[in-house]
Amino acid sequence: MNAAEQAKSLETASKIAAVVNLFKAEFPDARSDLNPWANDPDTQELVDPDSIDIGFHFPGVSKSLQSRSILIQIRFHQDLETGDRRAIGIELAGFDHRGKQWWLSTVENWTFEGTSCPTPEMGDRLKHFLRQALELFNHVNTSH
Repeated sequence: MNAAEQAKSLETASKIAAVVNLFKAEFPDARSDLNPWANDPDTQELVDPDSIDIGFHFPGVSKSLQSRSILIQIRFHQDLETGDRRAIGIELAGFDHRGKQWWLSTVENWTFEGTSCPTPEMGDRLKHFLRQALELFNHVNTSH
């Protein structure tokens, strides 16, 4: 679901902003898009209500990232017994004018797959961002 629609509380809005800042720290020329999904019925049918989706767009095609845009989907699960909502993984996909070129899931084996994958250095930077984003959403605030 579009990040803009998921920012229903101050805590969630703050975490979304922090994820954007984490990504921009690794890739300063990226422009964030908190509404990457179109609002038409066909697209909305595919949207996961238990995710926060953020797009990032680069000026031109990044050869090292093998993409012009990256879609990030932070997936959540709510424990029915405790009510706790945790990030269970993040999926990334890189797109250019030909469509999706690569993807990576932290739920699986953290391996890039696709026709044109990022360079090893860019892949490491993306994985560093992913570790930080997962930690951010799963950090338990123990102060009262």
